[in-house]
Amino acid sequence: MEKKRIIQVEEKVPVSLLIPLSIQHMFAMFGASVLVPFLFGIHSAIVLFMNGVGTLLFIWITKGKSPAYLGSSFAFLAPGAVVIEQFGYQYALGAFVAVGFCGCILSFIIYKFGSDWIDVVLPPAAMGPVVALIGLELAATAASNAGLLPAEGESISSSNAIVFFVTIVVAVFGSVMFKKFLSVIPILIAMLCGYGAAIATHMIDFEAVKQAPIFALPHFTTAKFDINAIMIMLPVLLVISSEHIGHQIVTGKVVGRNLLKEPGLHRSLFADNFSTMISGLIGSVPTTTYGENIGVMAVTRVYSVYVIAGAAVLSIVCSFIGKLSALIGTVPGAVIGGISFLLYGMIGTSGIRILVDSHVDFSKSQNLILTSVIFVTGLSGVTVNLGNVQLSGMILACIVGMILSLLFHMLHKLHMTNDEE
Repeated sequence: MEKKRIIQVEEKVPVSLLIPLSIQHMFAMFGASVLVPFLFGIHSAIVLFMNGVGTLLFIWITKGKSPAYLGSSFAFLAPGAVVIEQFGYQYALGAFVAVGFCGCILSFIIYKFGSDWIDVVLPPAAMGPVVALIGLELAATAASNAGLLPAEGESISSSNAIVFFVTIVVAVFGSVMFKKFLSVIPILIAMLCGYGAAIATHMIDFEAVKQAPIFALPHFTTAKFDINAIMIMLPVLLVISSEHIGHQIVTGKVVGRNLLKEPGLHRSLFADNFSTMISGLIGSVPTTTYGENIGVMAVTRVYSVYVIAGAAVLSIVCSFIGKLSALIGTVPGAVIGGISFLLYGMIGTSGIRILVDSHVDFSKSQNLILTSVIFVTGLSGVTVNLGNVQLSGMILACIVGMILSLLFHMLHKLHMTNDEE
């Protein structure tokens, strides 16, 4: 490891390294994986099970060339809550299946007509800030998870502050100073140190672990279908497709490959939506690629799909072990928040890297306007409602950037831009 700092996508790793690296990925993804089922009011075991299965399906469909761990999708929260309130959770599951099916159809359209259009609707001057926003707009989420954004009139808990500080200090300086084997697991070490600090400050209650059964089957639920519920959920397809493209591009920048070409956007988009279909059919929430997974790879420089597959297998195992699932559930938000501070920042930096690597010329008006408008749109807090679907942050910025890029492309073809002067 001292001589070889990067483990590439197809490389196998020894078991002694595979296990801690897989645990690191699973823990980094845990907060994102269980928050959605918590908000929907369902047990997290079925979600851990499907996230693992979905990740293995994704790796298989993309021929092991796109390292991605599938977590619970936040894009479905608003319309999902509406459908659950009006129709019930089983009809929300049917709507998840329908959205996933339509996403699979979209992937076949991309397979037929290719993905070169992405360079037109999202050139580097637009894609850079869009990718940066994936991490930057989550900064407040990391602070909230860490307990650093108390309600008005309240103060930050000293225990939260201590656990957050221990976690982020170990993560930051460990990423810079650890050598040999430790250099590839700084995130895991930071989480263990943060967890130890949480125990020392009496933040963790192990009563739920004591009461949990040793083994327990995930709670499977069948889906029901209603056209009205499906129509409420269907606009989310635009959101998750834009999100998926952004994640694939930033992952490609991290691993140094064009994942939109190989294995191809059509494969990864199909795998993502196919996993969402299966999730809906068995009672779990929709899945998607995740920033935490990308951040861990950026920090550790370990891109092996075998590590991702190992994390998926561990997630499936955890879903059947009641006490283990309960133990993982005791990880405090201050630890997750401390890690997220670093991981989300790495994603934002990857977006800036796109601008640098692509040599974007900001002396050209259209490049300057694209980047500026996208950043302001994504960070302004502006929200656009399409029925029960809210477009804001990176998603809204991406749509605005695509529209502007397309218009600028048309003006350029008509020789109407001043960039030619």
